[in-house]
Amino acid sequence: MAMAAVRREGRRLAPLISPQSITAVRPSVISQEQAPLGLRSISTQIVRNRMKSVKNIQKITKAMKMVAASKLRAIQVRAENSRGLWQPFTALLGDTPSVDVKKNVIVTISSDKGLCGGINSTSVKISKALKKLTAGPDKETKYVVLGEKAKAQLIRDSKKDIELSITELQKNPLNYTQVSVLADDILKNVEYDALRIVFNKFQSVVSFLPTVATVLSPEAVEKEAESGGKLGELDSYEIEGGETKSEVLQNLGEFQFSCVLFNAVLENACSEQGARMSAMDSSSRNAGDMLDRLTLTYNRTRQASITTELIEIISGASALEG
Repeated sequence: MAMAAVRREGRRLAPLISPQSITAVRPSVISQEQAPLGLRSISTQIVRNRMKSVKNIQKITKAMKMVAASKLRAIQVRAENSRGLWQPFTALLGDTPSVDVKKNVIVTISSDKGLCGGINSTSVKISKALKKLTAGPDKETKYVVLGEKAKAQLIRDSKKDIELSITELQKNPLNYTQVSVLADDILKNVEYDALRIVFNKFQSVVSFLPTVATVLSPEAVEKEAESGGKLGELDSYEIEGGETKSEVLQNLGEFQFSCVLFNAVLENACSEQGARMSAMDSSSRNAGDMLDRLTLTYNRTRQASITTELIEIISGASALEG
């Protein structure tokens, strides 16, 4: 009540106070009084707007984390079940990532959307490293890109090497039939001795393993067998019926590629959602920390403004008494 009375008294006597007398007592106060109206409250308003923006961002990141968690649960079971499709081929035909062939096709799998950490950059880096390893005077290496993010990165310096690009792959839930049609289109449009599929294998929400799976052409399989290379247990089987060994290898190669591609797409989708969950959780925590700092800054600024007003009132009353 006393402070309110002082404020009322100051307002009542304000027209009677000469600017010269106040300048003699409190020159710093006068410099603020002569500033444009509302300048003192600008800082608190800016901080308030910033706090509101950070709160809205935090709501969005929390919602995106929940959506990613829901999608991850739906995809994870399918990805784990799909691992049983391609594992028998590894036992039958072996896995020869170091095989030396002339025509290499690197199938890079990525996501169409961002905000999922560094899984897309990791796939692109491994693809570029594979291209350098398989380069040679008589060798040719091409890219087949699945996903918008890998396409955007590879097109900068390897546009002429991109043989085929497919986007919006995960717009709808994928099944094996759709992926097998996609694999058939890839096999019809590219010439290869070895297909190297680059993807991120899902391990946990916070962990994924960059993986390269190799699928050889029937000709490369026969050459590897003739040269004494490791080809699993294929030679221990007898071929029955009218099909020749090359026809069997052709069918096995196409089926192997579709199975590996199906598993790779699901594994990469799981890794994408897990990485997005981690990224959005980290963003939510950072937004909370920023909100705490902004709240402290706002309270300090507001308290400083109130203190300045009290000093002005007391200084004016002191000048009147003097």
